[in-house]
Amino acid sequence: MTTLLINSPESENHLTPPGHPEQVARYAAVQAGLSHLDLLRRDAPLGLDEDILRAHPARYLAKLRAASPATGWAQLDGDTFLSVGSLNAALYAVGGACAAVDAVLSSKAKNAFLAARPPGHHAESETAMGFCLLGTVSIAALRALNHHNLARVAIVDFDVHHGNGTQDLFWNESRALFCSSHQMPLYPGTGNPTETGAHGQILNVPLSEATGSGPMREAYESLIFPRIAALKPDLILISAGFDAHEADPLAGLEWQTDDYAWLTQRICDLADAHCAGRVVSCLEGGYDLPALTASVAAHVGVLQERGK
Repeated sequence: MTTLLINSPESENHLTPPGHPEQVARYAAVQAGLSHLDLLRRDAPLGLDEDILRAHPARYLAKLRAASPATGWAQLDGDTFLSVGSLNAALYAVGGACAAVDAVLSSKAKNAFLAARPPGHHAESETAMGFCLLGTVSIAALRALNHHNLARVAIVDFDVHHGNGTQDLFWNESRALFCSSHQMPLYPGTGNPTETGAHGQILNVPLSEATGSGPMREAYESLIFPRIAALKPDLILISAGFDAHEADPLAGLEWQTDDYAWLTQRICDLADAHCAGRVVSCLEGGYDLPALTASVAAHVGVLQERGK
């Protein structure tokens, strides 16, 4: 067994306006953090409409295709842009996430990391927002549930921003536990503990600005990890955002690089106990480039060690 790294070179064709934090250079920063690791490496395939349509209606996918520009940018909201290559990049991200699920569930890899952009956890059923076009992790989870017929999956989102898109897409999905830690107050303004889903299967754990490592670790140990253990999932998926790092310009939780290694170790402990170590992690945020490089190296380094 090993750790699978799925890269999406199409990520470099998703262009954003100058000064935008979700920039092409993020992909190179991620690759720099992965270059020294001994991983099974594959390029992402193009995502299939049938996978996307488990999460998003056909009219939304048609709307994105119609909005894609021939030149320059199309602006979807205050901070979400389509360039000529953006939708294709999002489609390859979806394809990579689904390929990661397929590989882990067929025992071709013990765990997997998807290095792709744009991110996905803010994309709601019919709304692109927060730099996100398609709900990448949600689509991968639905492939696990509906194509591979798993009974239960858990999604852990440790991005500094609440995964409102994942919450929207899984509000009525009883087979999936969605756990999100996030800074509050902060964009997008959702993620209160009272938002629990139609079946009580959503767990939101807001954290206050500048609280750092201690309260985060306590919250995971007392709230999030017990819920995952009680579920006994067949697969754990991660929305791996690295923008809670102390160096990140978009938020202020002040986590350290070691926190990502700790989180990954503890998630892998749960996966070893309940689902033969099966973990699929997908890149979300992280906007300070050196911090992104270091944090991805810490996260995937643990996956590599646990994948042996």
